[in-house]
Amino acid sequence: MMMNCRTLGVLFTAATLIAAPGIAAAQPAAPQEAPLVGADAANRADAAYRRGLRLYSDKKYVEAEAELQSAWELNPTFDVAYNLGNTKYQLKKHREAAQYLSFALRNWPLMKSAAKLKTTAEQRFSESRAQVGALVVTAGAPGAEVLVDGKAVGKAPLEDEVFVDPGEHRVEARHLDYEPASQTVSVAKGATAEVKLPMALAKSEAQVGQTAGGASGAGAGVVGPVAGPPAVPVEPLPPPPKRSWVPVIALGAASAVGLGVGVGMTVAGSNVLDDVHAQRQSIRNAGGQCTKPSASFVDDCAELSRAGERVDTLGHVAGAAYVASGVLAAAALTYALWPRGETRTAGLPRVVATAHPTGAGVVVLGAW
Repeated sequence: MMMNCRTLGVLFTAATLIAAPGIAAAQPAAPQEAPLVGADAANRADAAYRRGLRLYSDKKYVEAEAELQSAWELNPTFDVAYNLGNTKYQLKKHREAAQYLSFALRNWPLMKSAAKLKTTAEQRFSESRAQVGALVVTAGAPGAEVLVDGKAVGKAPLEDEVFVDPGEHRVEARHLDYEPASQTVSVAKGATAEVKLPMALAKSEAQVGQTAGGASGAGAGVVGPVAGPPAVPVEPLPPPPKRSWVPVIALGAASAVGLGVGVGMTVAGSNVLDDVHAQRQSIRNAGGQCTKPSASFVDDCAELSRAGERVDTLGHVAGAAYVASGVLAAAALTYALWPRGETRTAGLPRVVATAHPTGAGVVVLGAW
């Protein structure tokens, strides 16, 4: 079993963004389940983002769209979504503008300095939303891939509406363990259509074979006795000793507590990281900088430094909590699966701690 943890300290220093007229430059936490971004990808995303801001300022919206789209694919964050949505809005691509602005508004940071920008985002989202339709899709199987007109739009349950051009659309849901489901709906401009896709469990090959055998006749598939050596009575084995599940419950509960602490510290660190970016941007907007701050910015820069230290501390605590949770879970799993009534040493499971550039974890080695 392997468990990774997000290193907040690395994310804190991953990129420094600049502002342009009418464009946000704060960088909040990435959406849930987004892959960890490597240093090279983060640098390339930051470079594309900066180029996009400059092109947007020069009103070269087509070129800005390409750069910001590249930044989004490398590192999908709130600020990229906001600026890409603004660019789509300028190009009259209302469906895409609504999609990106909706994402930005869902992940908007809690900071006063971004209130004016949020008002702009809400206004442009409202204007774009009035030009397109929306689908609220519910699939019967969690994790099912949802497709609209043959294009994947996410996995169930979808976090937000799917914006589409007015007209008729085919919505599908696919999952390896379930029968696919589909529905064709029509949605008008500014309207919302609800799509429910119930999904039945797929039949296994054995079930299909049984159905085919039953249809072939009453005597189909019956096998008569086969000659062979007589059966030899075997002395029954003694029943295995009863296993106490108290240690498993205790270790599992402790592992859950450690995981909860890790998640809590990760969320807290992400919130502090949002504030760090907001404070840095506020200092820049006021004409200051923290490399060699002037007297009027000394206190602000000191507060920014302390906030960065809090991000690092929360990241380390989260990492330690994740590792502890993994070790406890591994111990519970080992105890639960260890054979009863046997003495074995050669295949004794081992719990090995591991570390790598993007996190830490544990590995359980053994055979059952």
